[in-house]
Amino acid sequence: MTKGNDFMQHQTRRDFLGDSAKVCGAVSLGALTERGTAQAVPPAMSICRWGGVAEGADAVKTIATRLTEEAVKAVGGMASYVRQGDVVWIKPNIGWNRTPEQAANTNPDVVATLVRLCLEAGAKQVKVGDRPCHPADEAYKNSGIEAAARAAGAEVVLVDENRFRDTALGGERLKNWLLYPEIFESDVIIDVPIVKHHSLATATMCMKNLMGVAGGNRGQLHQDLPNCLADLTMFLKPKLCVLDAVRVMTAHGPVGGSLDDVKQLNVIAAGRDIVALDAFGAALLGHDPTQIETVKRGHERGLGEIDYKKIVPNEMSVT
Repeated sequence: MTKGNDFMQHQTRRDFLGDSAKVCGAVSLGALTERGTAQAVPPAMSICRWGGVAEGADAVKTIATRLTEEAVKAVGGMASYVRQGDVVWIKPNIGWNRTPEQAANTNPDVVATLVRLCLEAGAKQVKVGDRPCHPADEAYKNSGIEAAARAAGAEVVLVDENRFRDTALGGERLKNWLLYPEIFESDVIIDVPIVKHHSLATATMCMKNLMGVAGGNRGQLHQDLPNCLADLTMFLKPKLCVLDAVRVMTAHGPVGGSLDDVKQLNVIAAGRDIVALDAFGAALLGHDPTQIETVKRGHERGLGEIDYKKIVPNEMSVT
């Protein structure tokens, strides 16, 4: 099993007592089914690139939907991550009052597709939410995520600033921090960032996207961002990450605004290794992942593989 992948297997209190005894005897054999039998572990990462033809007003929607479906399928399918009766929190980037074309937020059709896949896998409830930097009502609406997620069957949650709770993380840098309990108490967290430039972190992908779970003065986290993100990731343990690179922001992030800073790459990657996904996202932006401090520190802390090619991602062209 690839180094660092174990941390992605998020386990709730409901699961712990029933599964602990089984894990000891079966971890070397692969993942456990709900009945406790061993099954093959799916690939840790997939990379899907659009190779088809899509034209007209719905071209991007078609591309985003098909890529997301195939990327999740290539890492075992949503049923490998979501069980019957689970409550799922999908955590996109909804930080900014920007349209999908401006690539500051996660593509709404990627989010909607994940909502549908979770419900098809048996989720009892799928929630979608973030703590935006711009006014939440504007960011949720103009990103397109609110309407798309609701149409797919999700509960769209406007995060209540009064509900953040001081939480013991026990991290190297973050011993405690204000977190939104409704998110980390969900059975499954799915982390769905967009790939984009970030003026302070150079690039923002999966690990950086988890800052949307945090309350308080998040500017303080930037004083030691690599370790703070590693601490958040180790605590939250997202079960699945889906990296949106249908459109990417190449400059003036994280807010952006100019279409000159947007490039349509038509790529979706998914999987359990959050560092490998972030390394791949950094490479898409033209960076050496070993020079991105957040990615480098995640690897050093044992959260995943910085050389994403080592884990042999399942790569494919989608039509």
